[in-house]
Order: sequence, then C-alpha cells, then structure tokens
Amino acid sequence: MNLNRRYPYLSHLGLLLLRLALGVIFVAHGWQKLSTMGHSATVAMFEQMNAPLPTVSAVYATWVELLGGLALIVGLGLPIAGLLLFLDMAGAFLFVHVGHGVFVTDGGFELVLALGAGSLALALLGGGRYGVDGLLSARRSGRTEVTA
Repeated sequence: MNLNRRYPYLSHLGLLLLRLALGVIFVAHGWQKLSTMGHSATVAMFEQMNAPLPTVSAVYATWVELLGGLALIVGLGLPIAGLLLFLDMAGAFLFVHVGHGVFVTDGGFELVLALGAGSLALALLGGGRYGVDGLLSARRSGRTEVTA
C-alpha cells in the first residue's frame, strides 16, 4: 500500500522533518564556528586540516552552514541553499574525512555524507508545501491555502 496516495500530506511532512533536522544541525555548526570558536580559530582549524584557501573556506563554511541551515528550517530558496550546503559537505568529505573511514568517532565521513546527501535531496526535490517556498508556490498557482 502506498501511504502517499492515501495520505498525500505525508511526503510534505517528511520533507519538513528532514529540513528541520538538517537545518538545526547546520545552524549549530555554523554558530559554533562564528561565536564559540570565532573566525581566527576556525581559520586555524581549516589550516590544520590542510583545507584549500583556509580563510575563504572558513568564511564559506561558517556562513553557508548558518544561513543555509536557517533557509532549510524556514524552507526558503532550497535549490540554492541545498546545493551550497552540499558543496560545503563535499569539501569536508574530500579534504578532511574521506581518509578516516566511515565512522565519525574515527574522524570519518558518516555525518558529512548524511548531511550532504540530505542537502542535495532537498535541492533537487524542494522542501514540500510546509515552508516559505511552498507557500509562495501555492500563491503563484492560485491556491489560497497550503494543502496536501
């Protein structure tokens, strides 16, 4: 039995839950880089990890994670936000985690893989009707309310 046929709002609810979960994680990591660690410490961390252009990379990661995470939470600009977050995680995967195996406890890539895949999925699928993009789409199409 296909639950989405019987309950069409479930896919939109699933996308909302995915957006909220990923968004909170990204905001937390961006906020950590911005306020807890600070710019200088974040740049130093990127230098220590041999990230290319550590100052640029640190600024990109901080602001994409913070603002992109907020965009996921409210469901705004998801094709762009999702792609930028995916690229952020692709960089973390390639330059930091790939050589350490899967498990995050060993410095591995499991978290960045999950965050990157989820971000790319949202970029490709959109965030569903329960977000700003969904509300704007409903208005453009002449619907007055967000329904399943």
